[in-house]
Amino acid sequence: MDFLHTLFYFIVAISVLVSFHEFGHFWVARKAGVKVLRFSLGFGKILWSYQKNPDTTEYVISAVPLGGYVKMVDEREGEVKEADLPYAFNRQSLFARIAIVAAGPVFNLMLAVALFWSVLVIGETGIKPILGSVEQGTLAAAAGFVEGDEIISVNDKSTPTWTEAMTVLVSSALDGQQTIKVEVKNFDGFQNVRTLQLTDKDTENPDVLYQHLGFKPWSPKLQPIIGKVLPDSAALAAGLKSGDLIVSADDTLINDWMQWVDYVKSHGGVAIKLVIERDGVRLPATITPKKVETEQKTEGKVGASVFIPEELMKSISVEYSLSPLAAVPVALETTYYYSVTSLKMMGKMLVGKASVENLSGPISIAQYAGQSATMGLAPFLKYLALVSVSLGVLNLLPIPVLDGGHLLFFAIEGIKGSPVSERVQIFFQQIGIALLVSLMALAMFLDIDRLF
Repeated sequence: MDFLHTLFYFIVAISVLVSFHEFGHFWVARKAGVKVLRFSLGFGKILWSYQKNPDTTEYVISAVPLGGYVKMVDEREGEVKEADLPYAFNRQSLFARIAIVAAGPVFNLMLAVALFWSVLVIGETGIKPILGSVEQGTLAAAAGFVEGDEIISVNDKSTPTWTEAMTVLVSSALDGQQTIKVEVKNFDGFQNVRTLQLTDKDTENPDVLYQHLGFKPWSPKLQPIIGKVLPDSAALAAGLKSGDLIVSADDTLINDWMQWVDYVKSHGGVAIKLVIERDGVRLPATITPKKVETEQKTEGKVGASVFIPEELMKSISVEYSLSPLAAVPVALETTYYYSVTSLKMMGKMLVGKASVENLSGPISIAQYAGQSATMGLAPFLKYLALVSVSLGVLNLLPIPVLDGGHLLFFAIEGIKGSPVSERVQIFFQQIGIALLVSLMALAMFLDIDRLF
């Protein structure tokens, strides 16, 4: 079920983003007077098609939903009827051809603005960016952060939620900024500005960076009361129910939830004798945590979450939204911010100043789609916006085969006064295909490596 859930939302995401990209090419081509023969969502075998008459555009859904294309009348791709020659792409002005090719990635960036705007208007509920204990030797400790600091902004960008704060922090660092200004508010309401000082090594990999930063969310001590019991879990097999209080484990008194978590982690596959309290009555129980392999060791898991009182949840949660008008400049700024960050990250990976571990392949993208959809509408829309930014920026890169490669050829044509020869274009397109295939293979390898 998890696989089908992930696959469904991955297909939804790709279909939305690709169709919007291709619609950009299609719409501008039609406005420029170019005849469009086919608008296809997907590649390969045609599953469904519609065409009003032989002289109009054929709309197609194909079997492989990992892309799409717009087929226009073009003398370079086959024989063109005499009546269609004025509507051929290759016969349009340089400006018209540039507009048609650029429309795809531009529409992706416009879609990102619309999606970010929607999220801002709908509103998000998140955890306040309040810091937990700060370990010595981390960048946070060196900058003077202490437990209870609430992050208000990072480099003057408002960060109302923990996710937003960590995203801006990590993005700023990976962007090459070695001095990051963080405004914080303590429990007493006093505001201060703390400055993070980073080195080149800190900005190579987001996972390593996050560890070096040393930021952990604040977590109050919670009673060891069972909240939700997952299906097919050790907790369910042991007969535990929501509301059960863990009194002791193997005659060791359990005082708070984290003590219980640590005890479970160290007893993977080992039976634990419990005393629980249910409706005021103490009962014996036996539970055997399942063994779970992590990156470094084997841990025990029981498949149960902690009960969090509603009042406490409200005190650490925040709802963030803007009016439709106020959300417009913020959505534009956010799209610009992530576009520039994506470009700089690609540049750093190209020159070896950032790890290729930052690449995400189709497996990772699909996992993020499923996870964000599980979290709700706003997280899924934000995920779509981020991928749309990446798709728009990637397609604008001056690599033959991509839209940016065609724009590069048009720029050369504008300078020299005549089109780049087909032989030269084909040569560089072959190089572009080789580069893209290599990049896709690397991303897929990294995805598989992360899985196993």
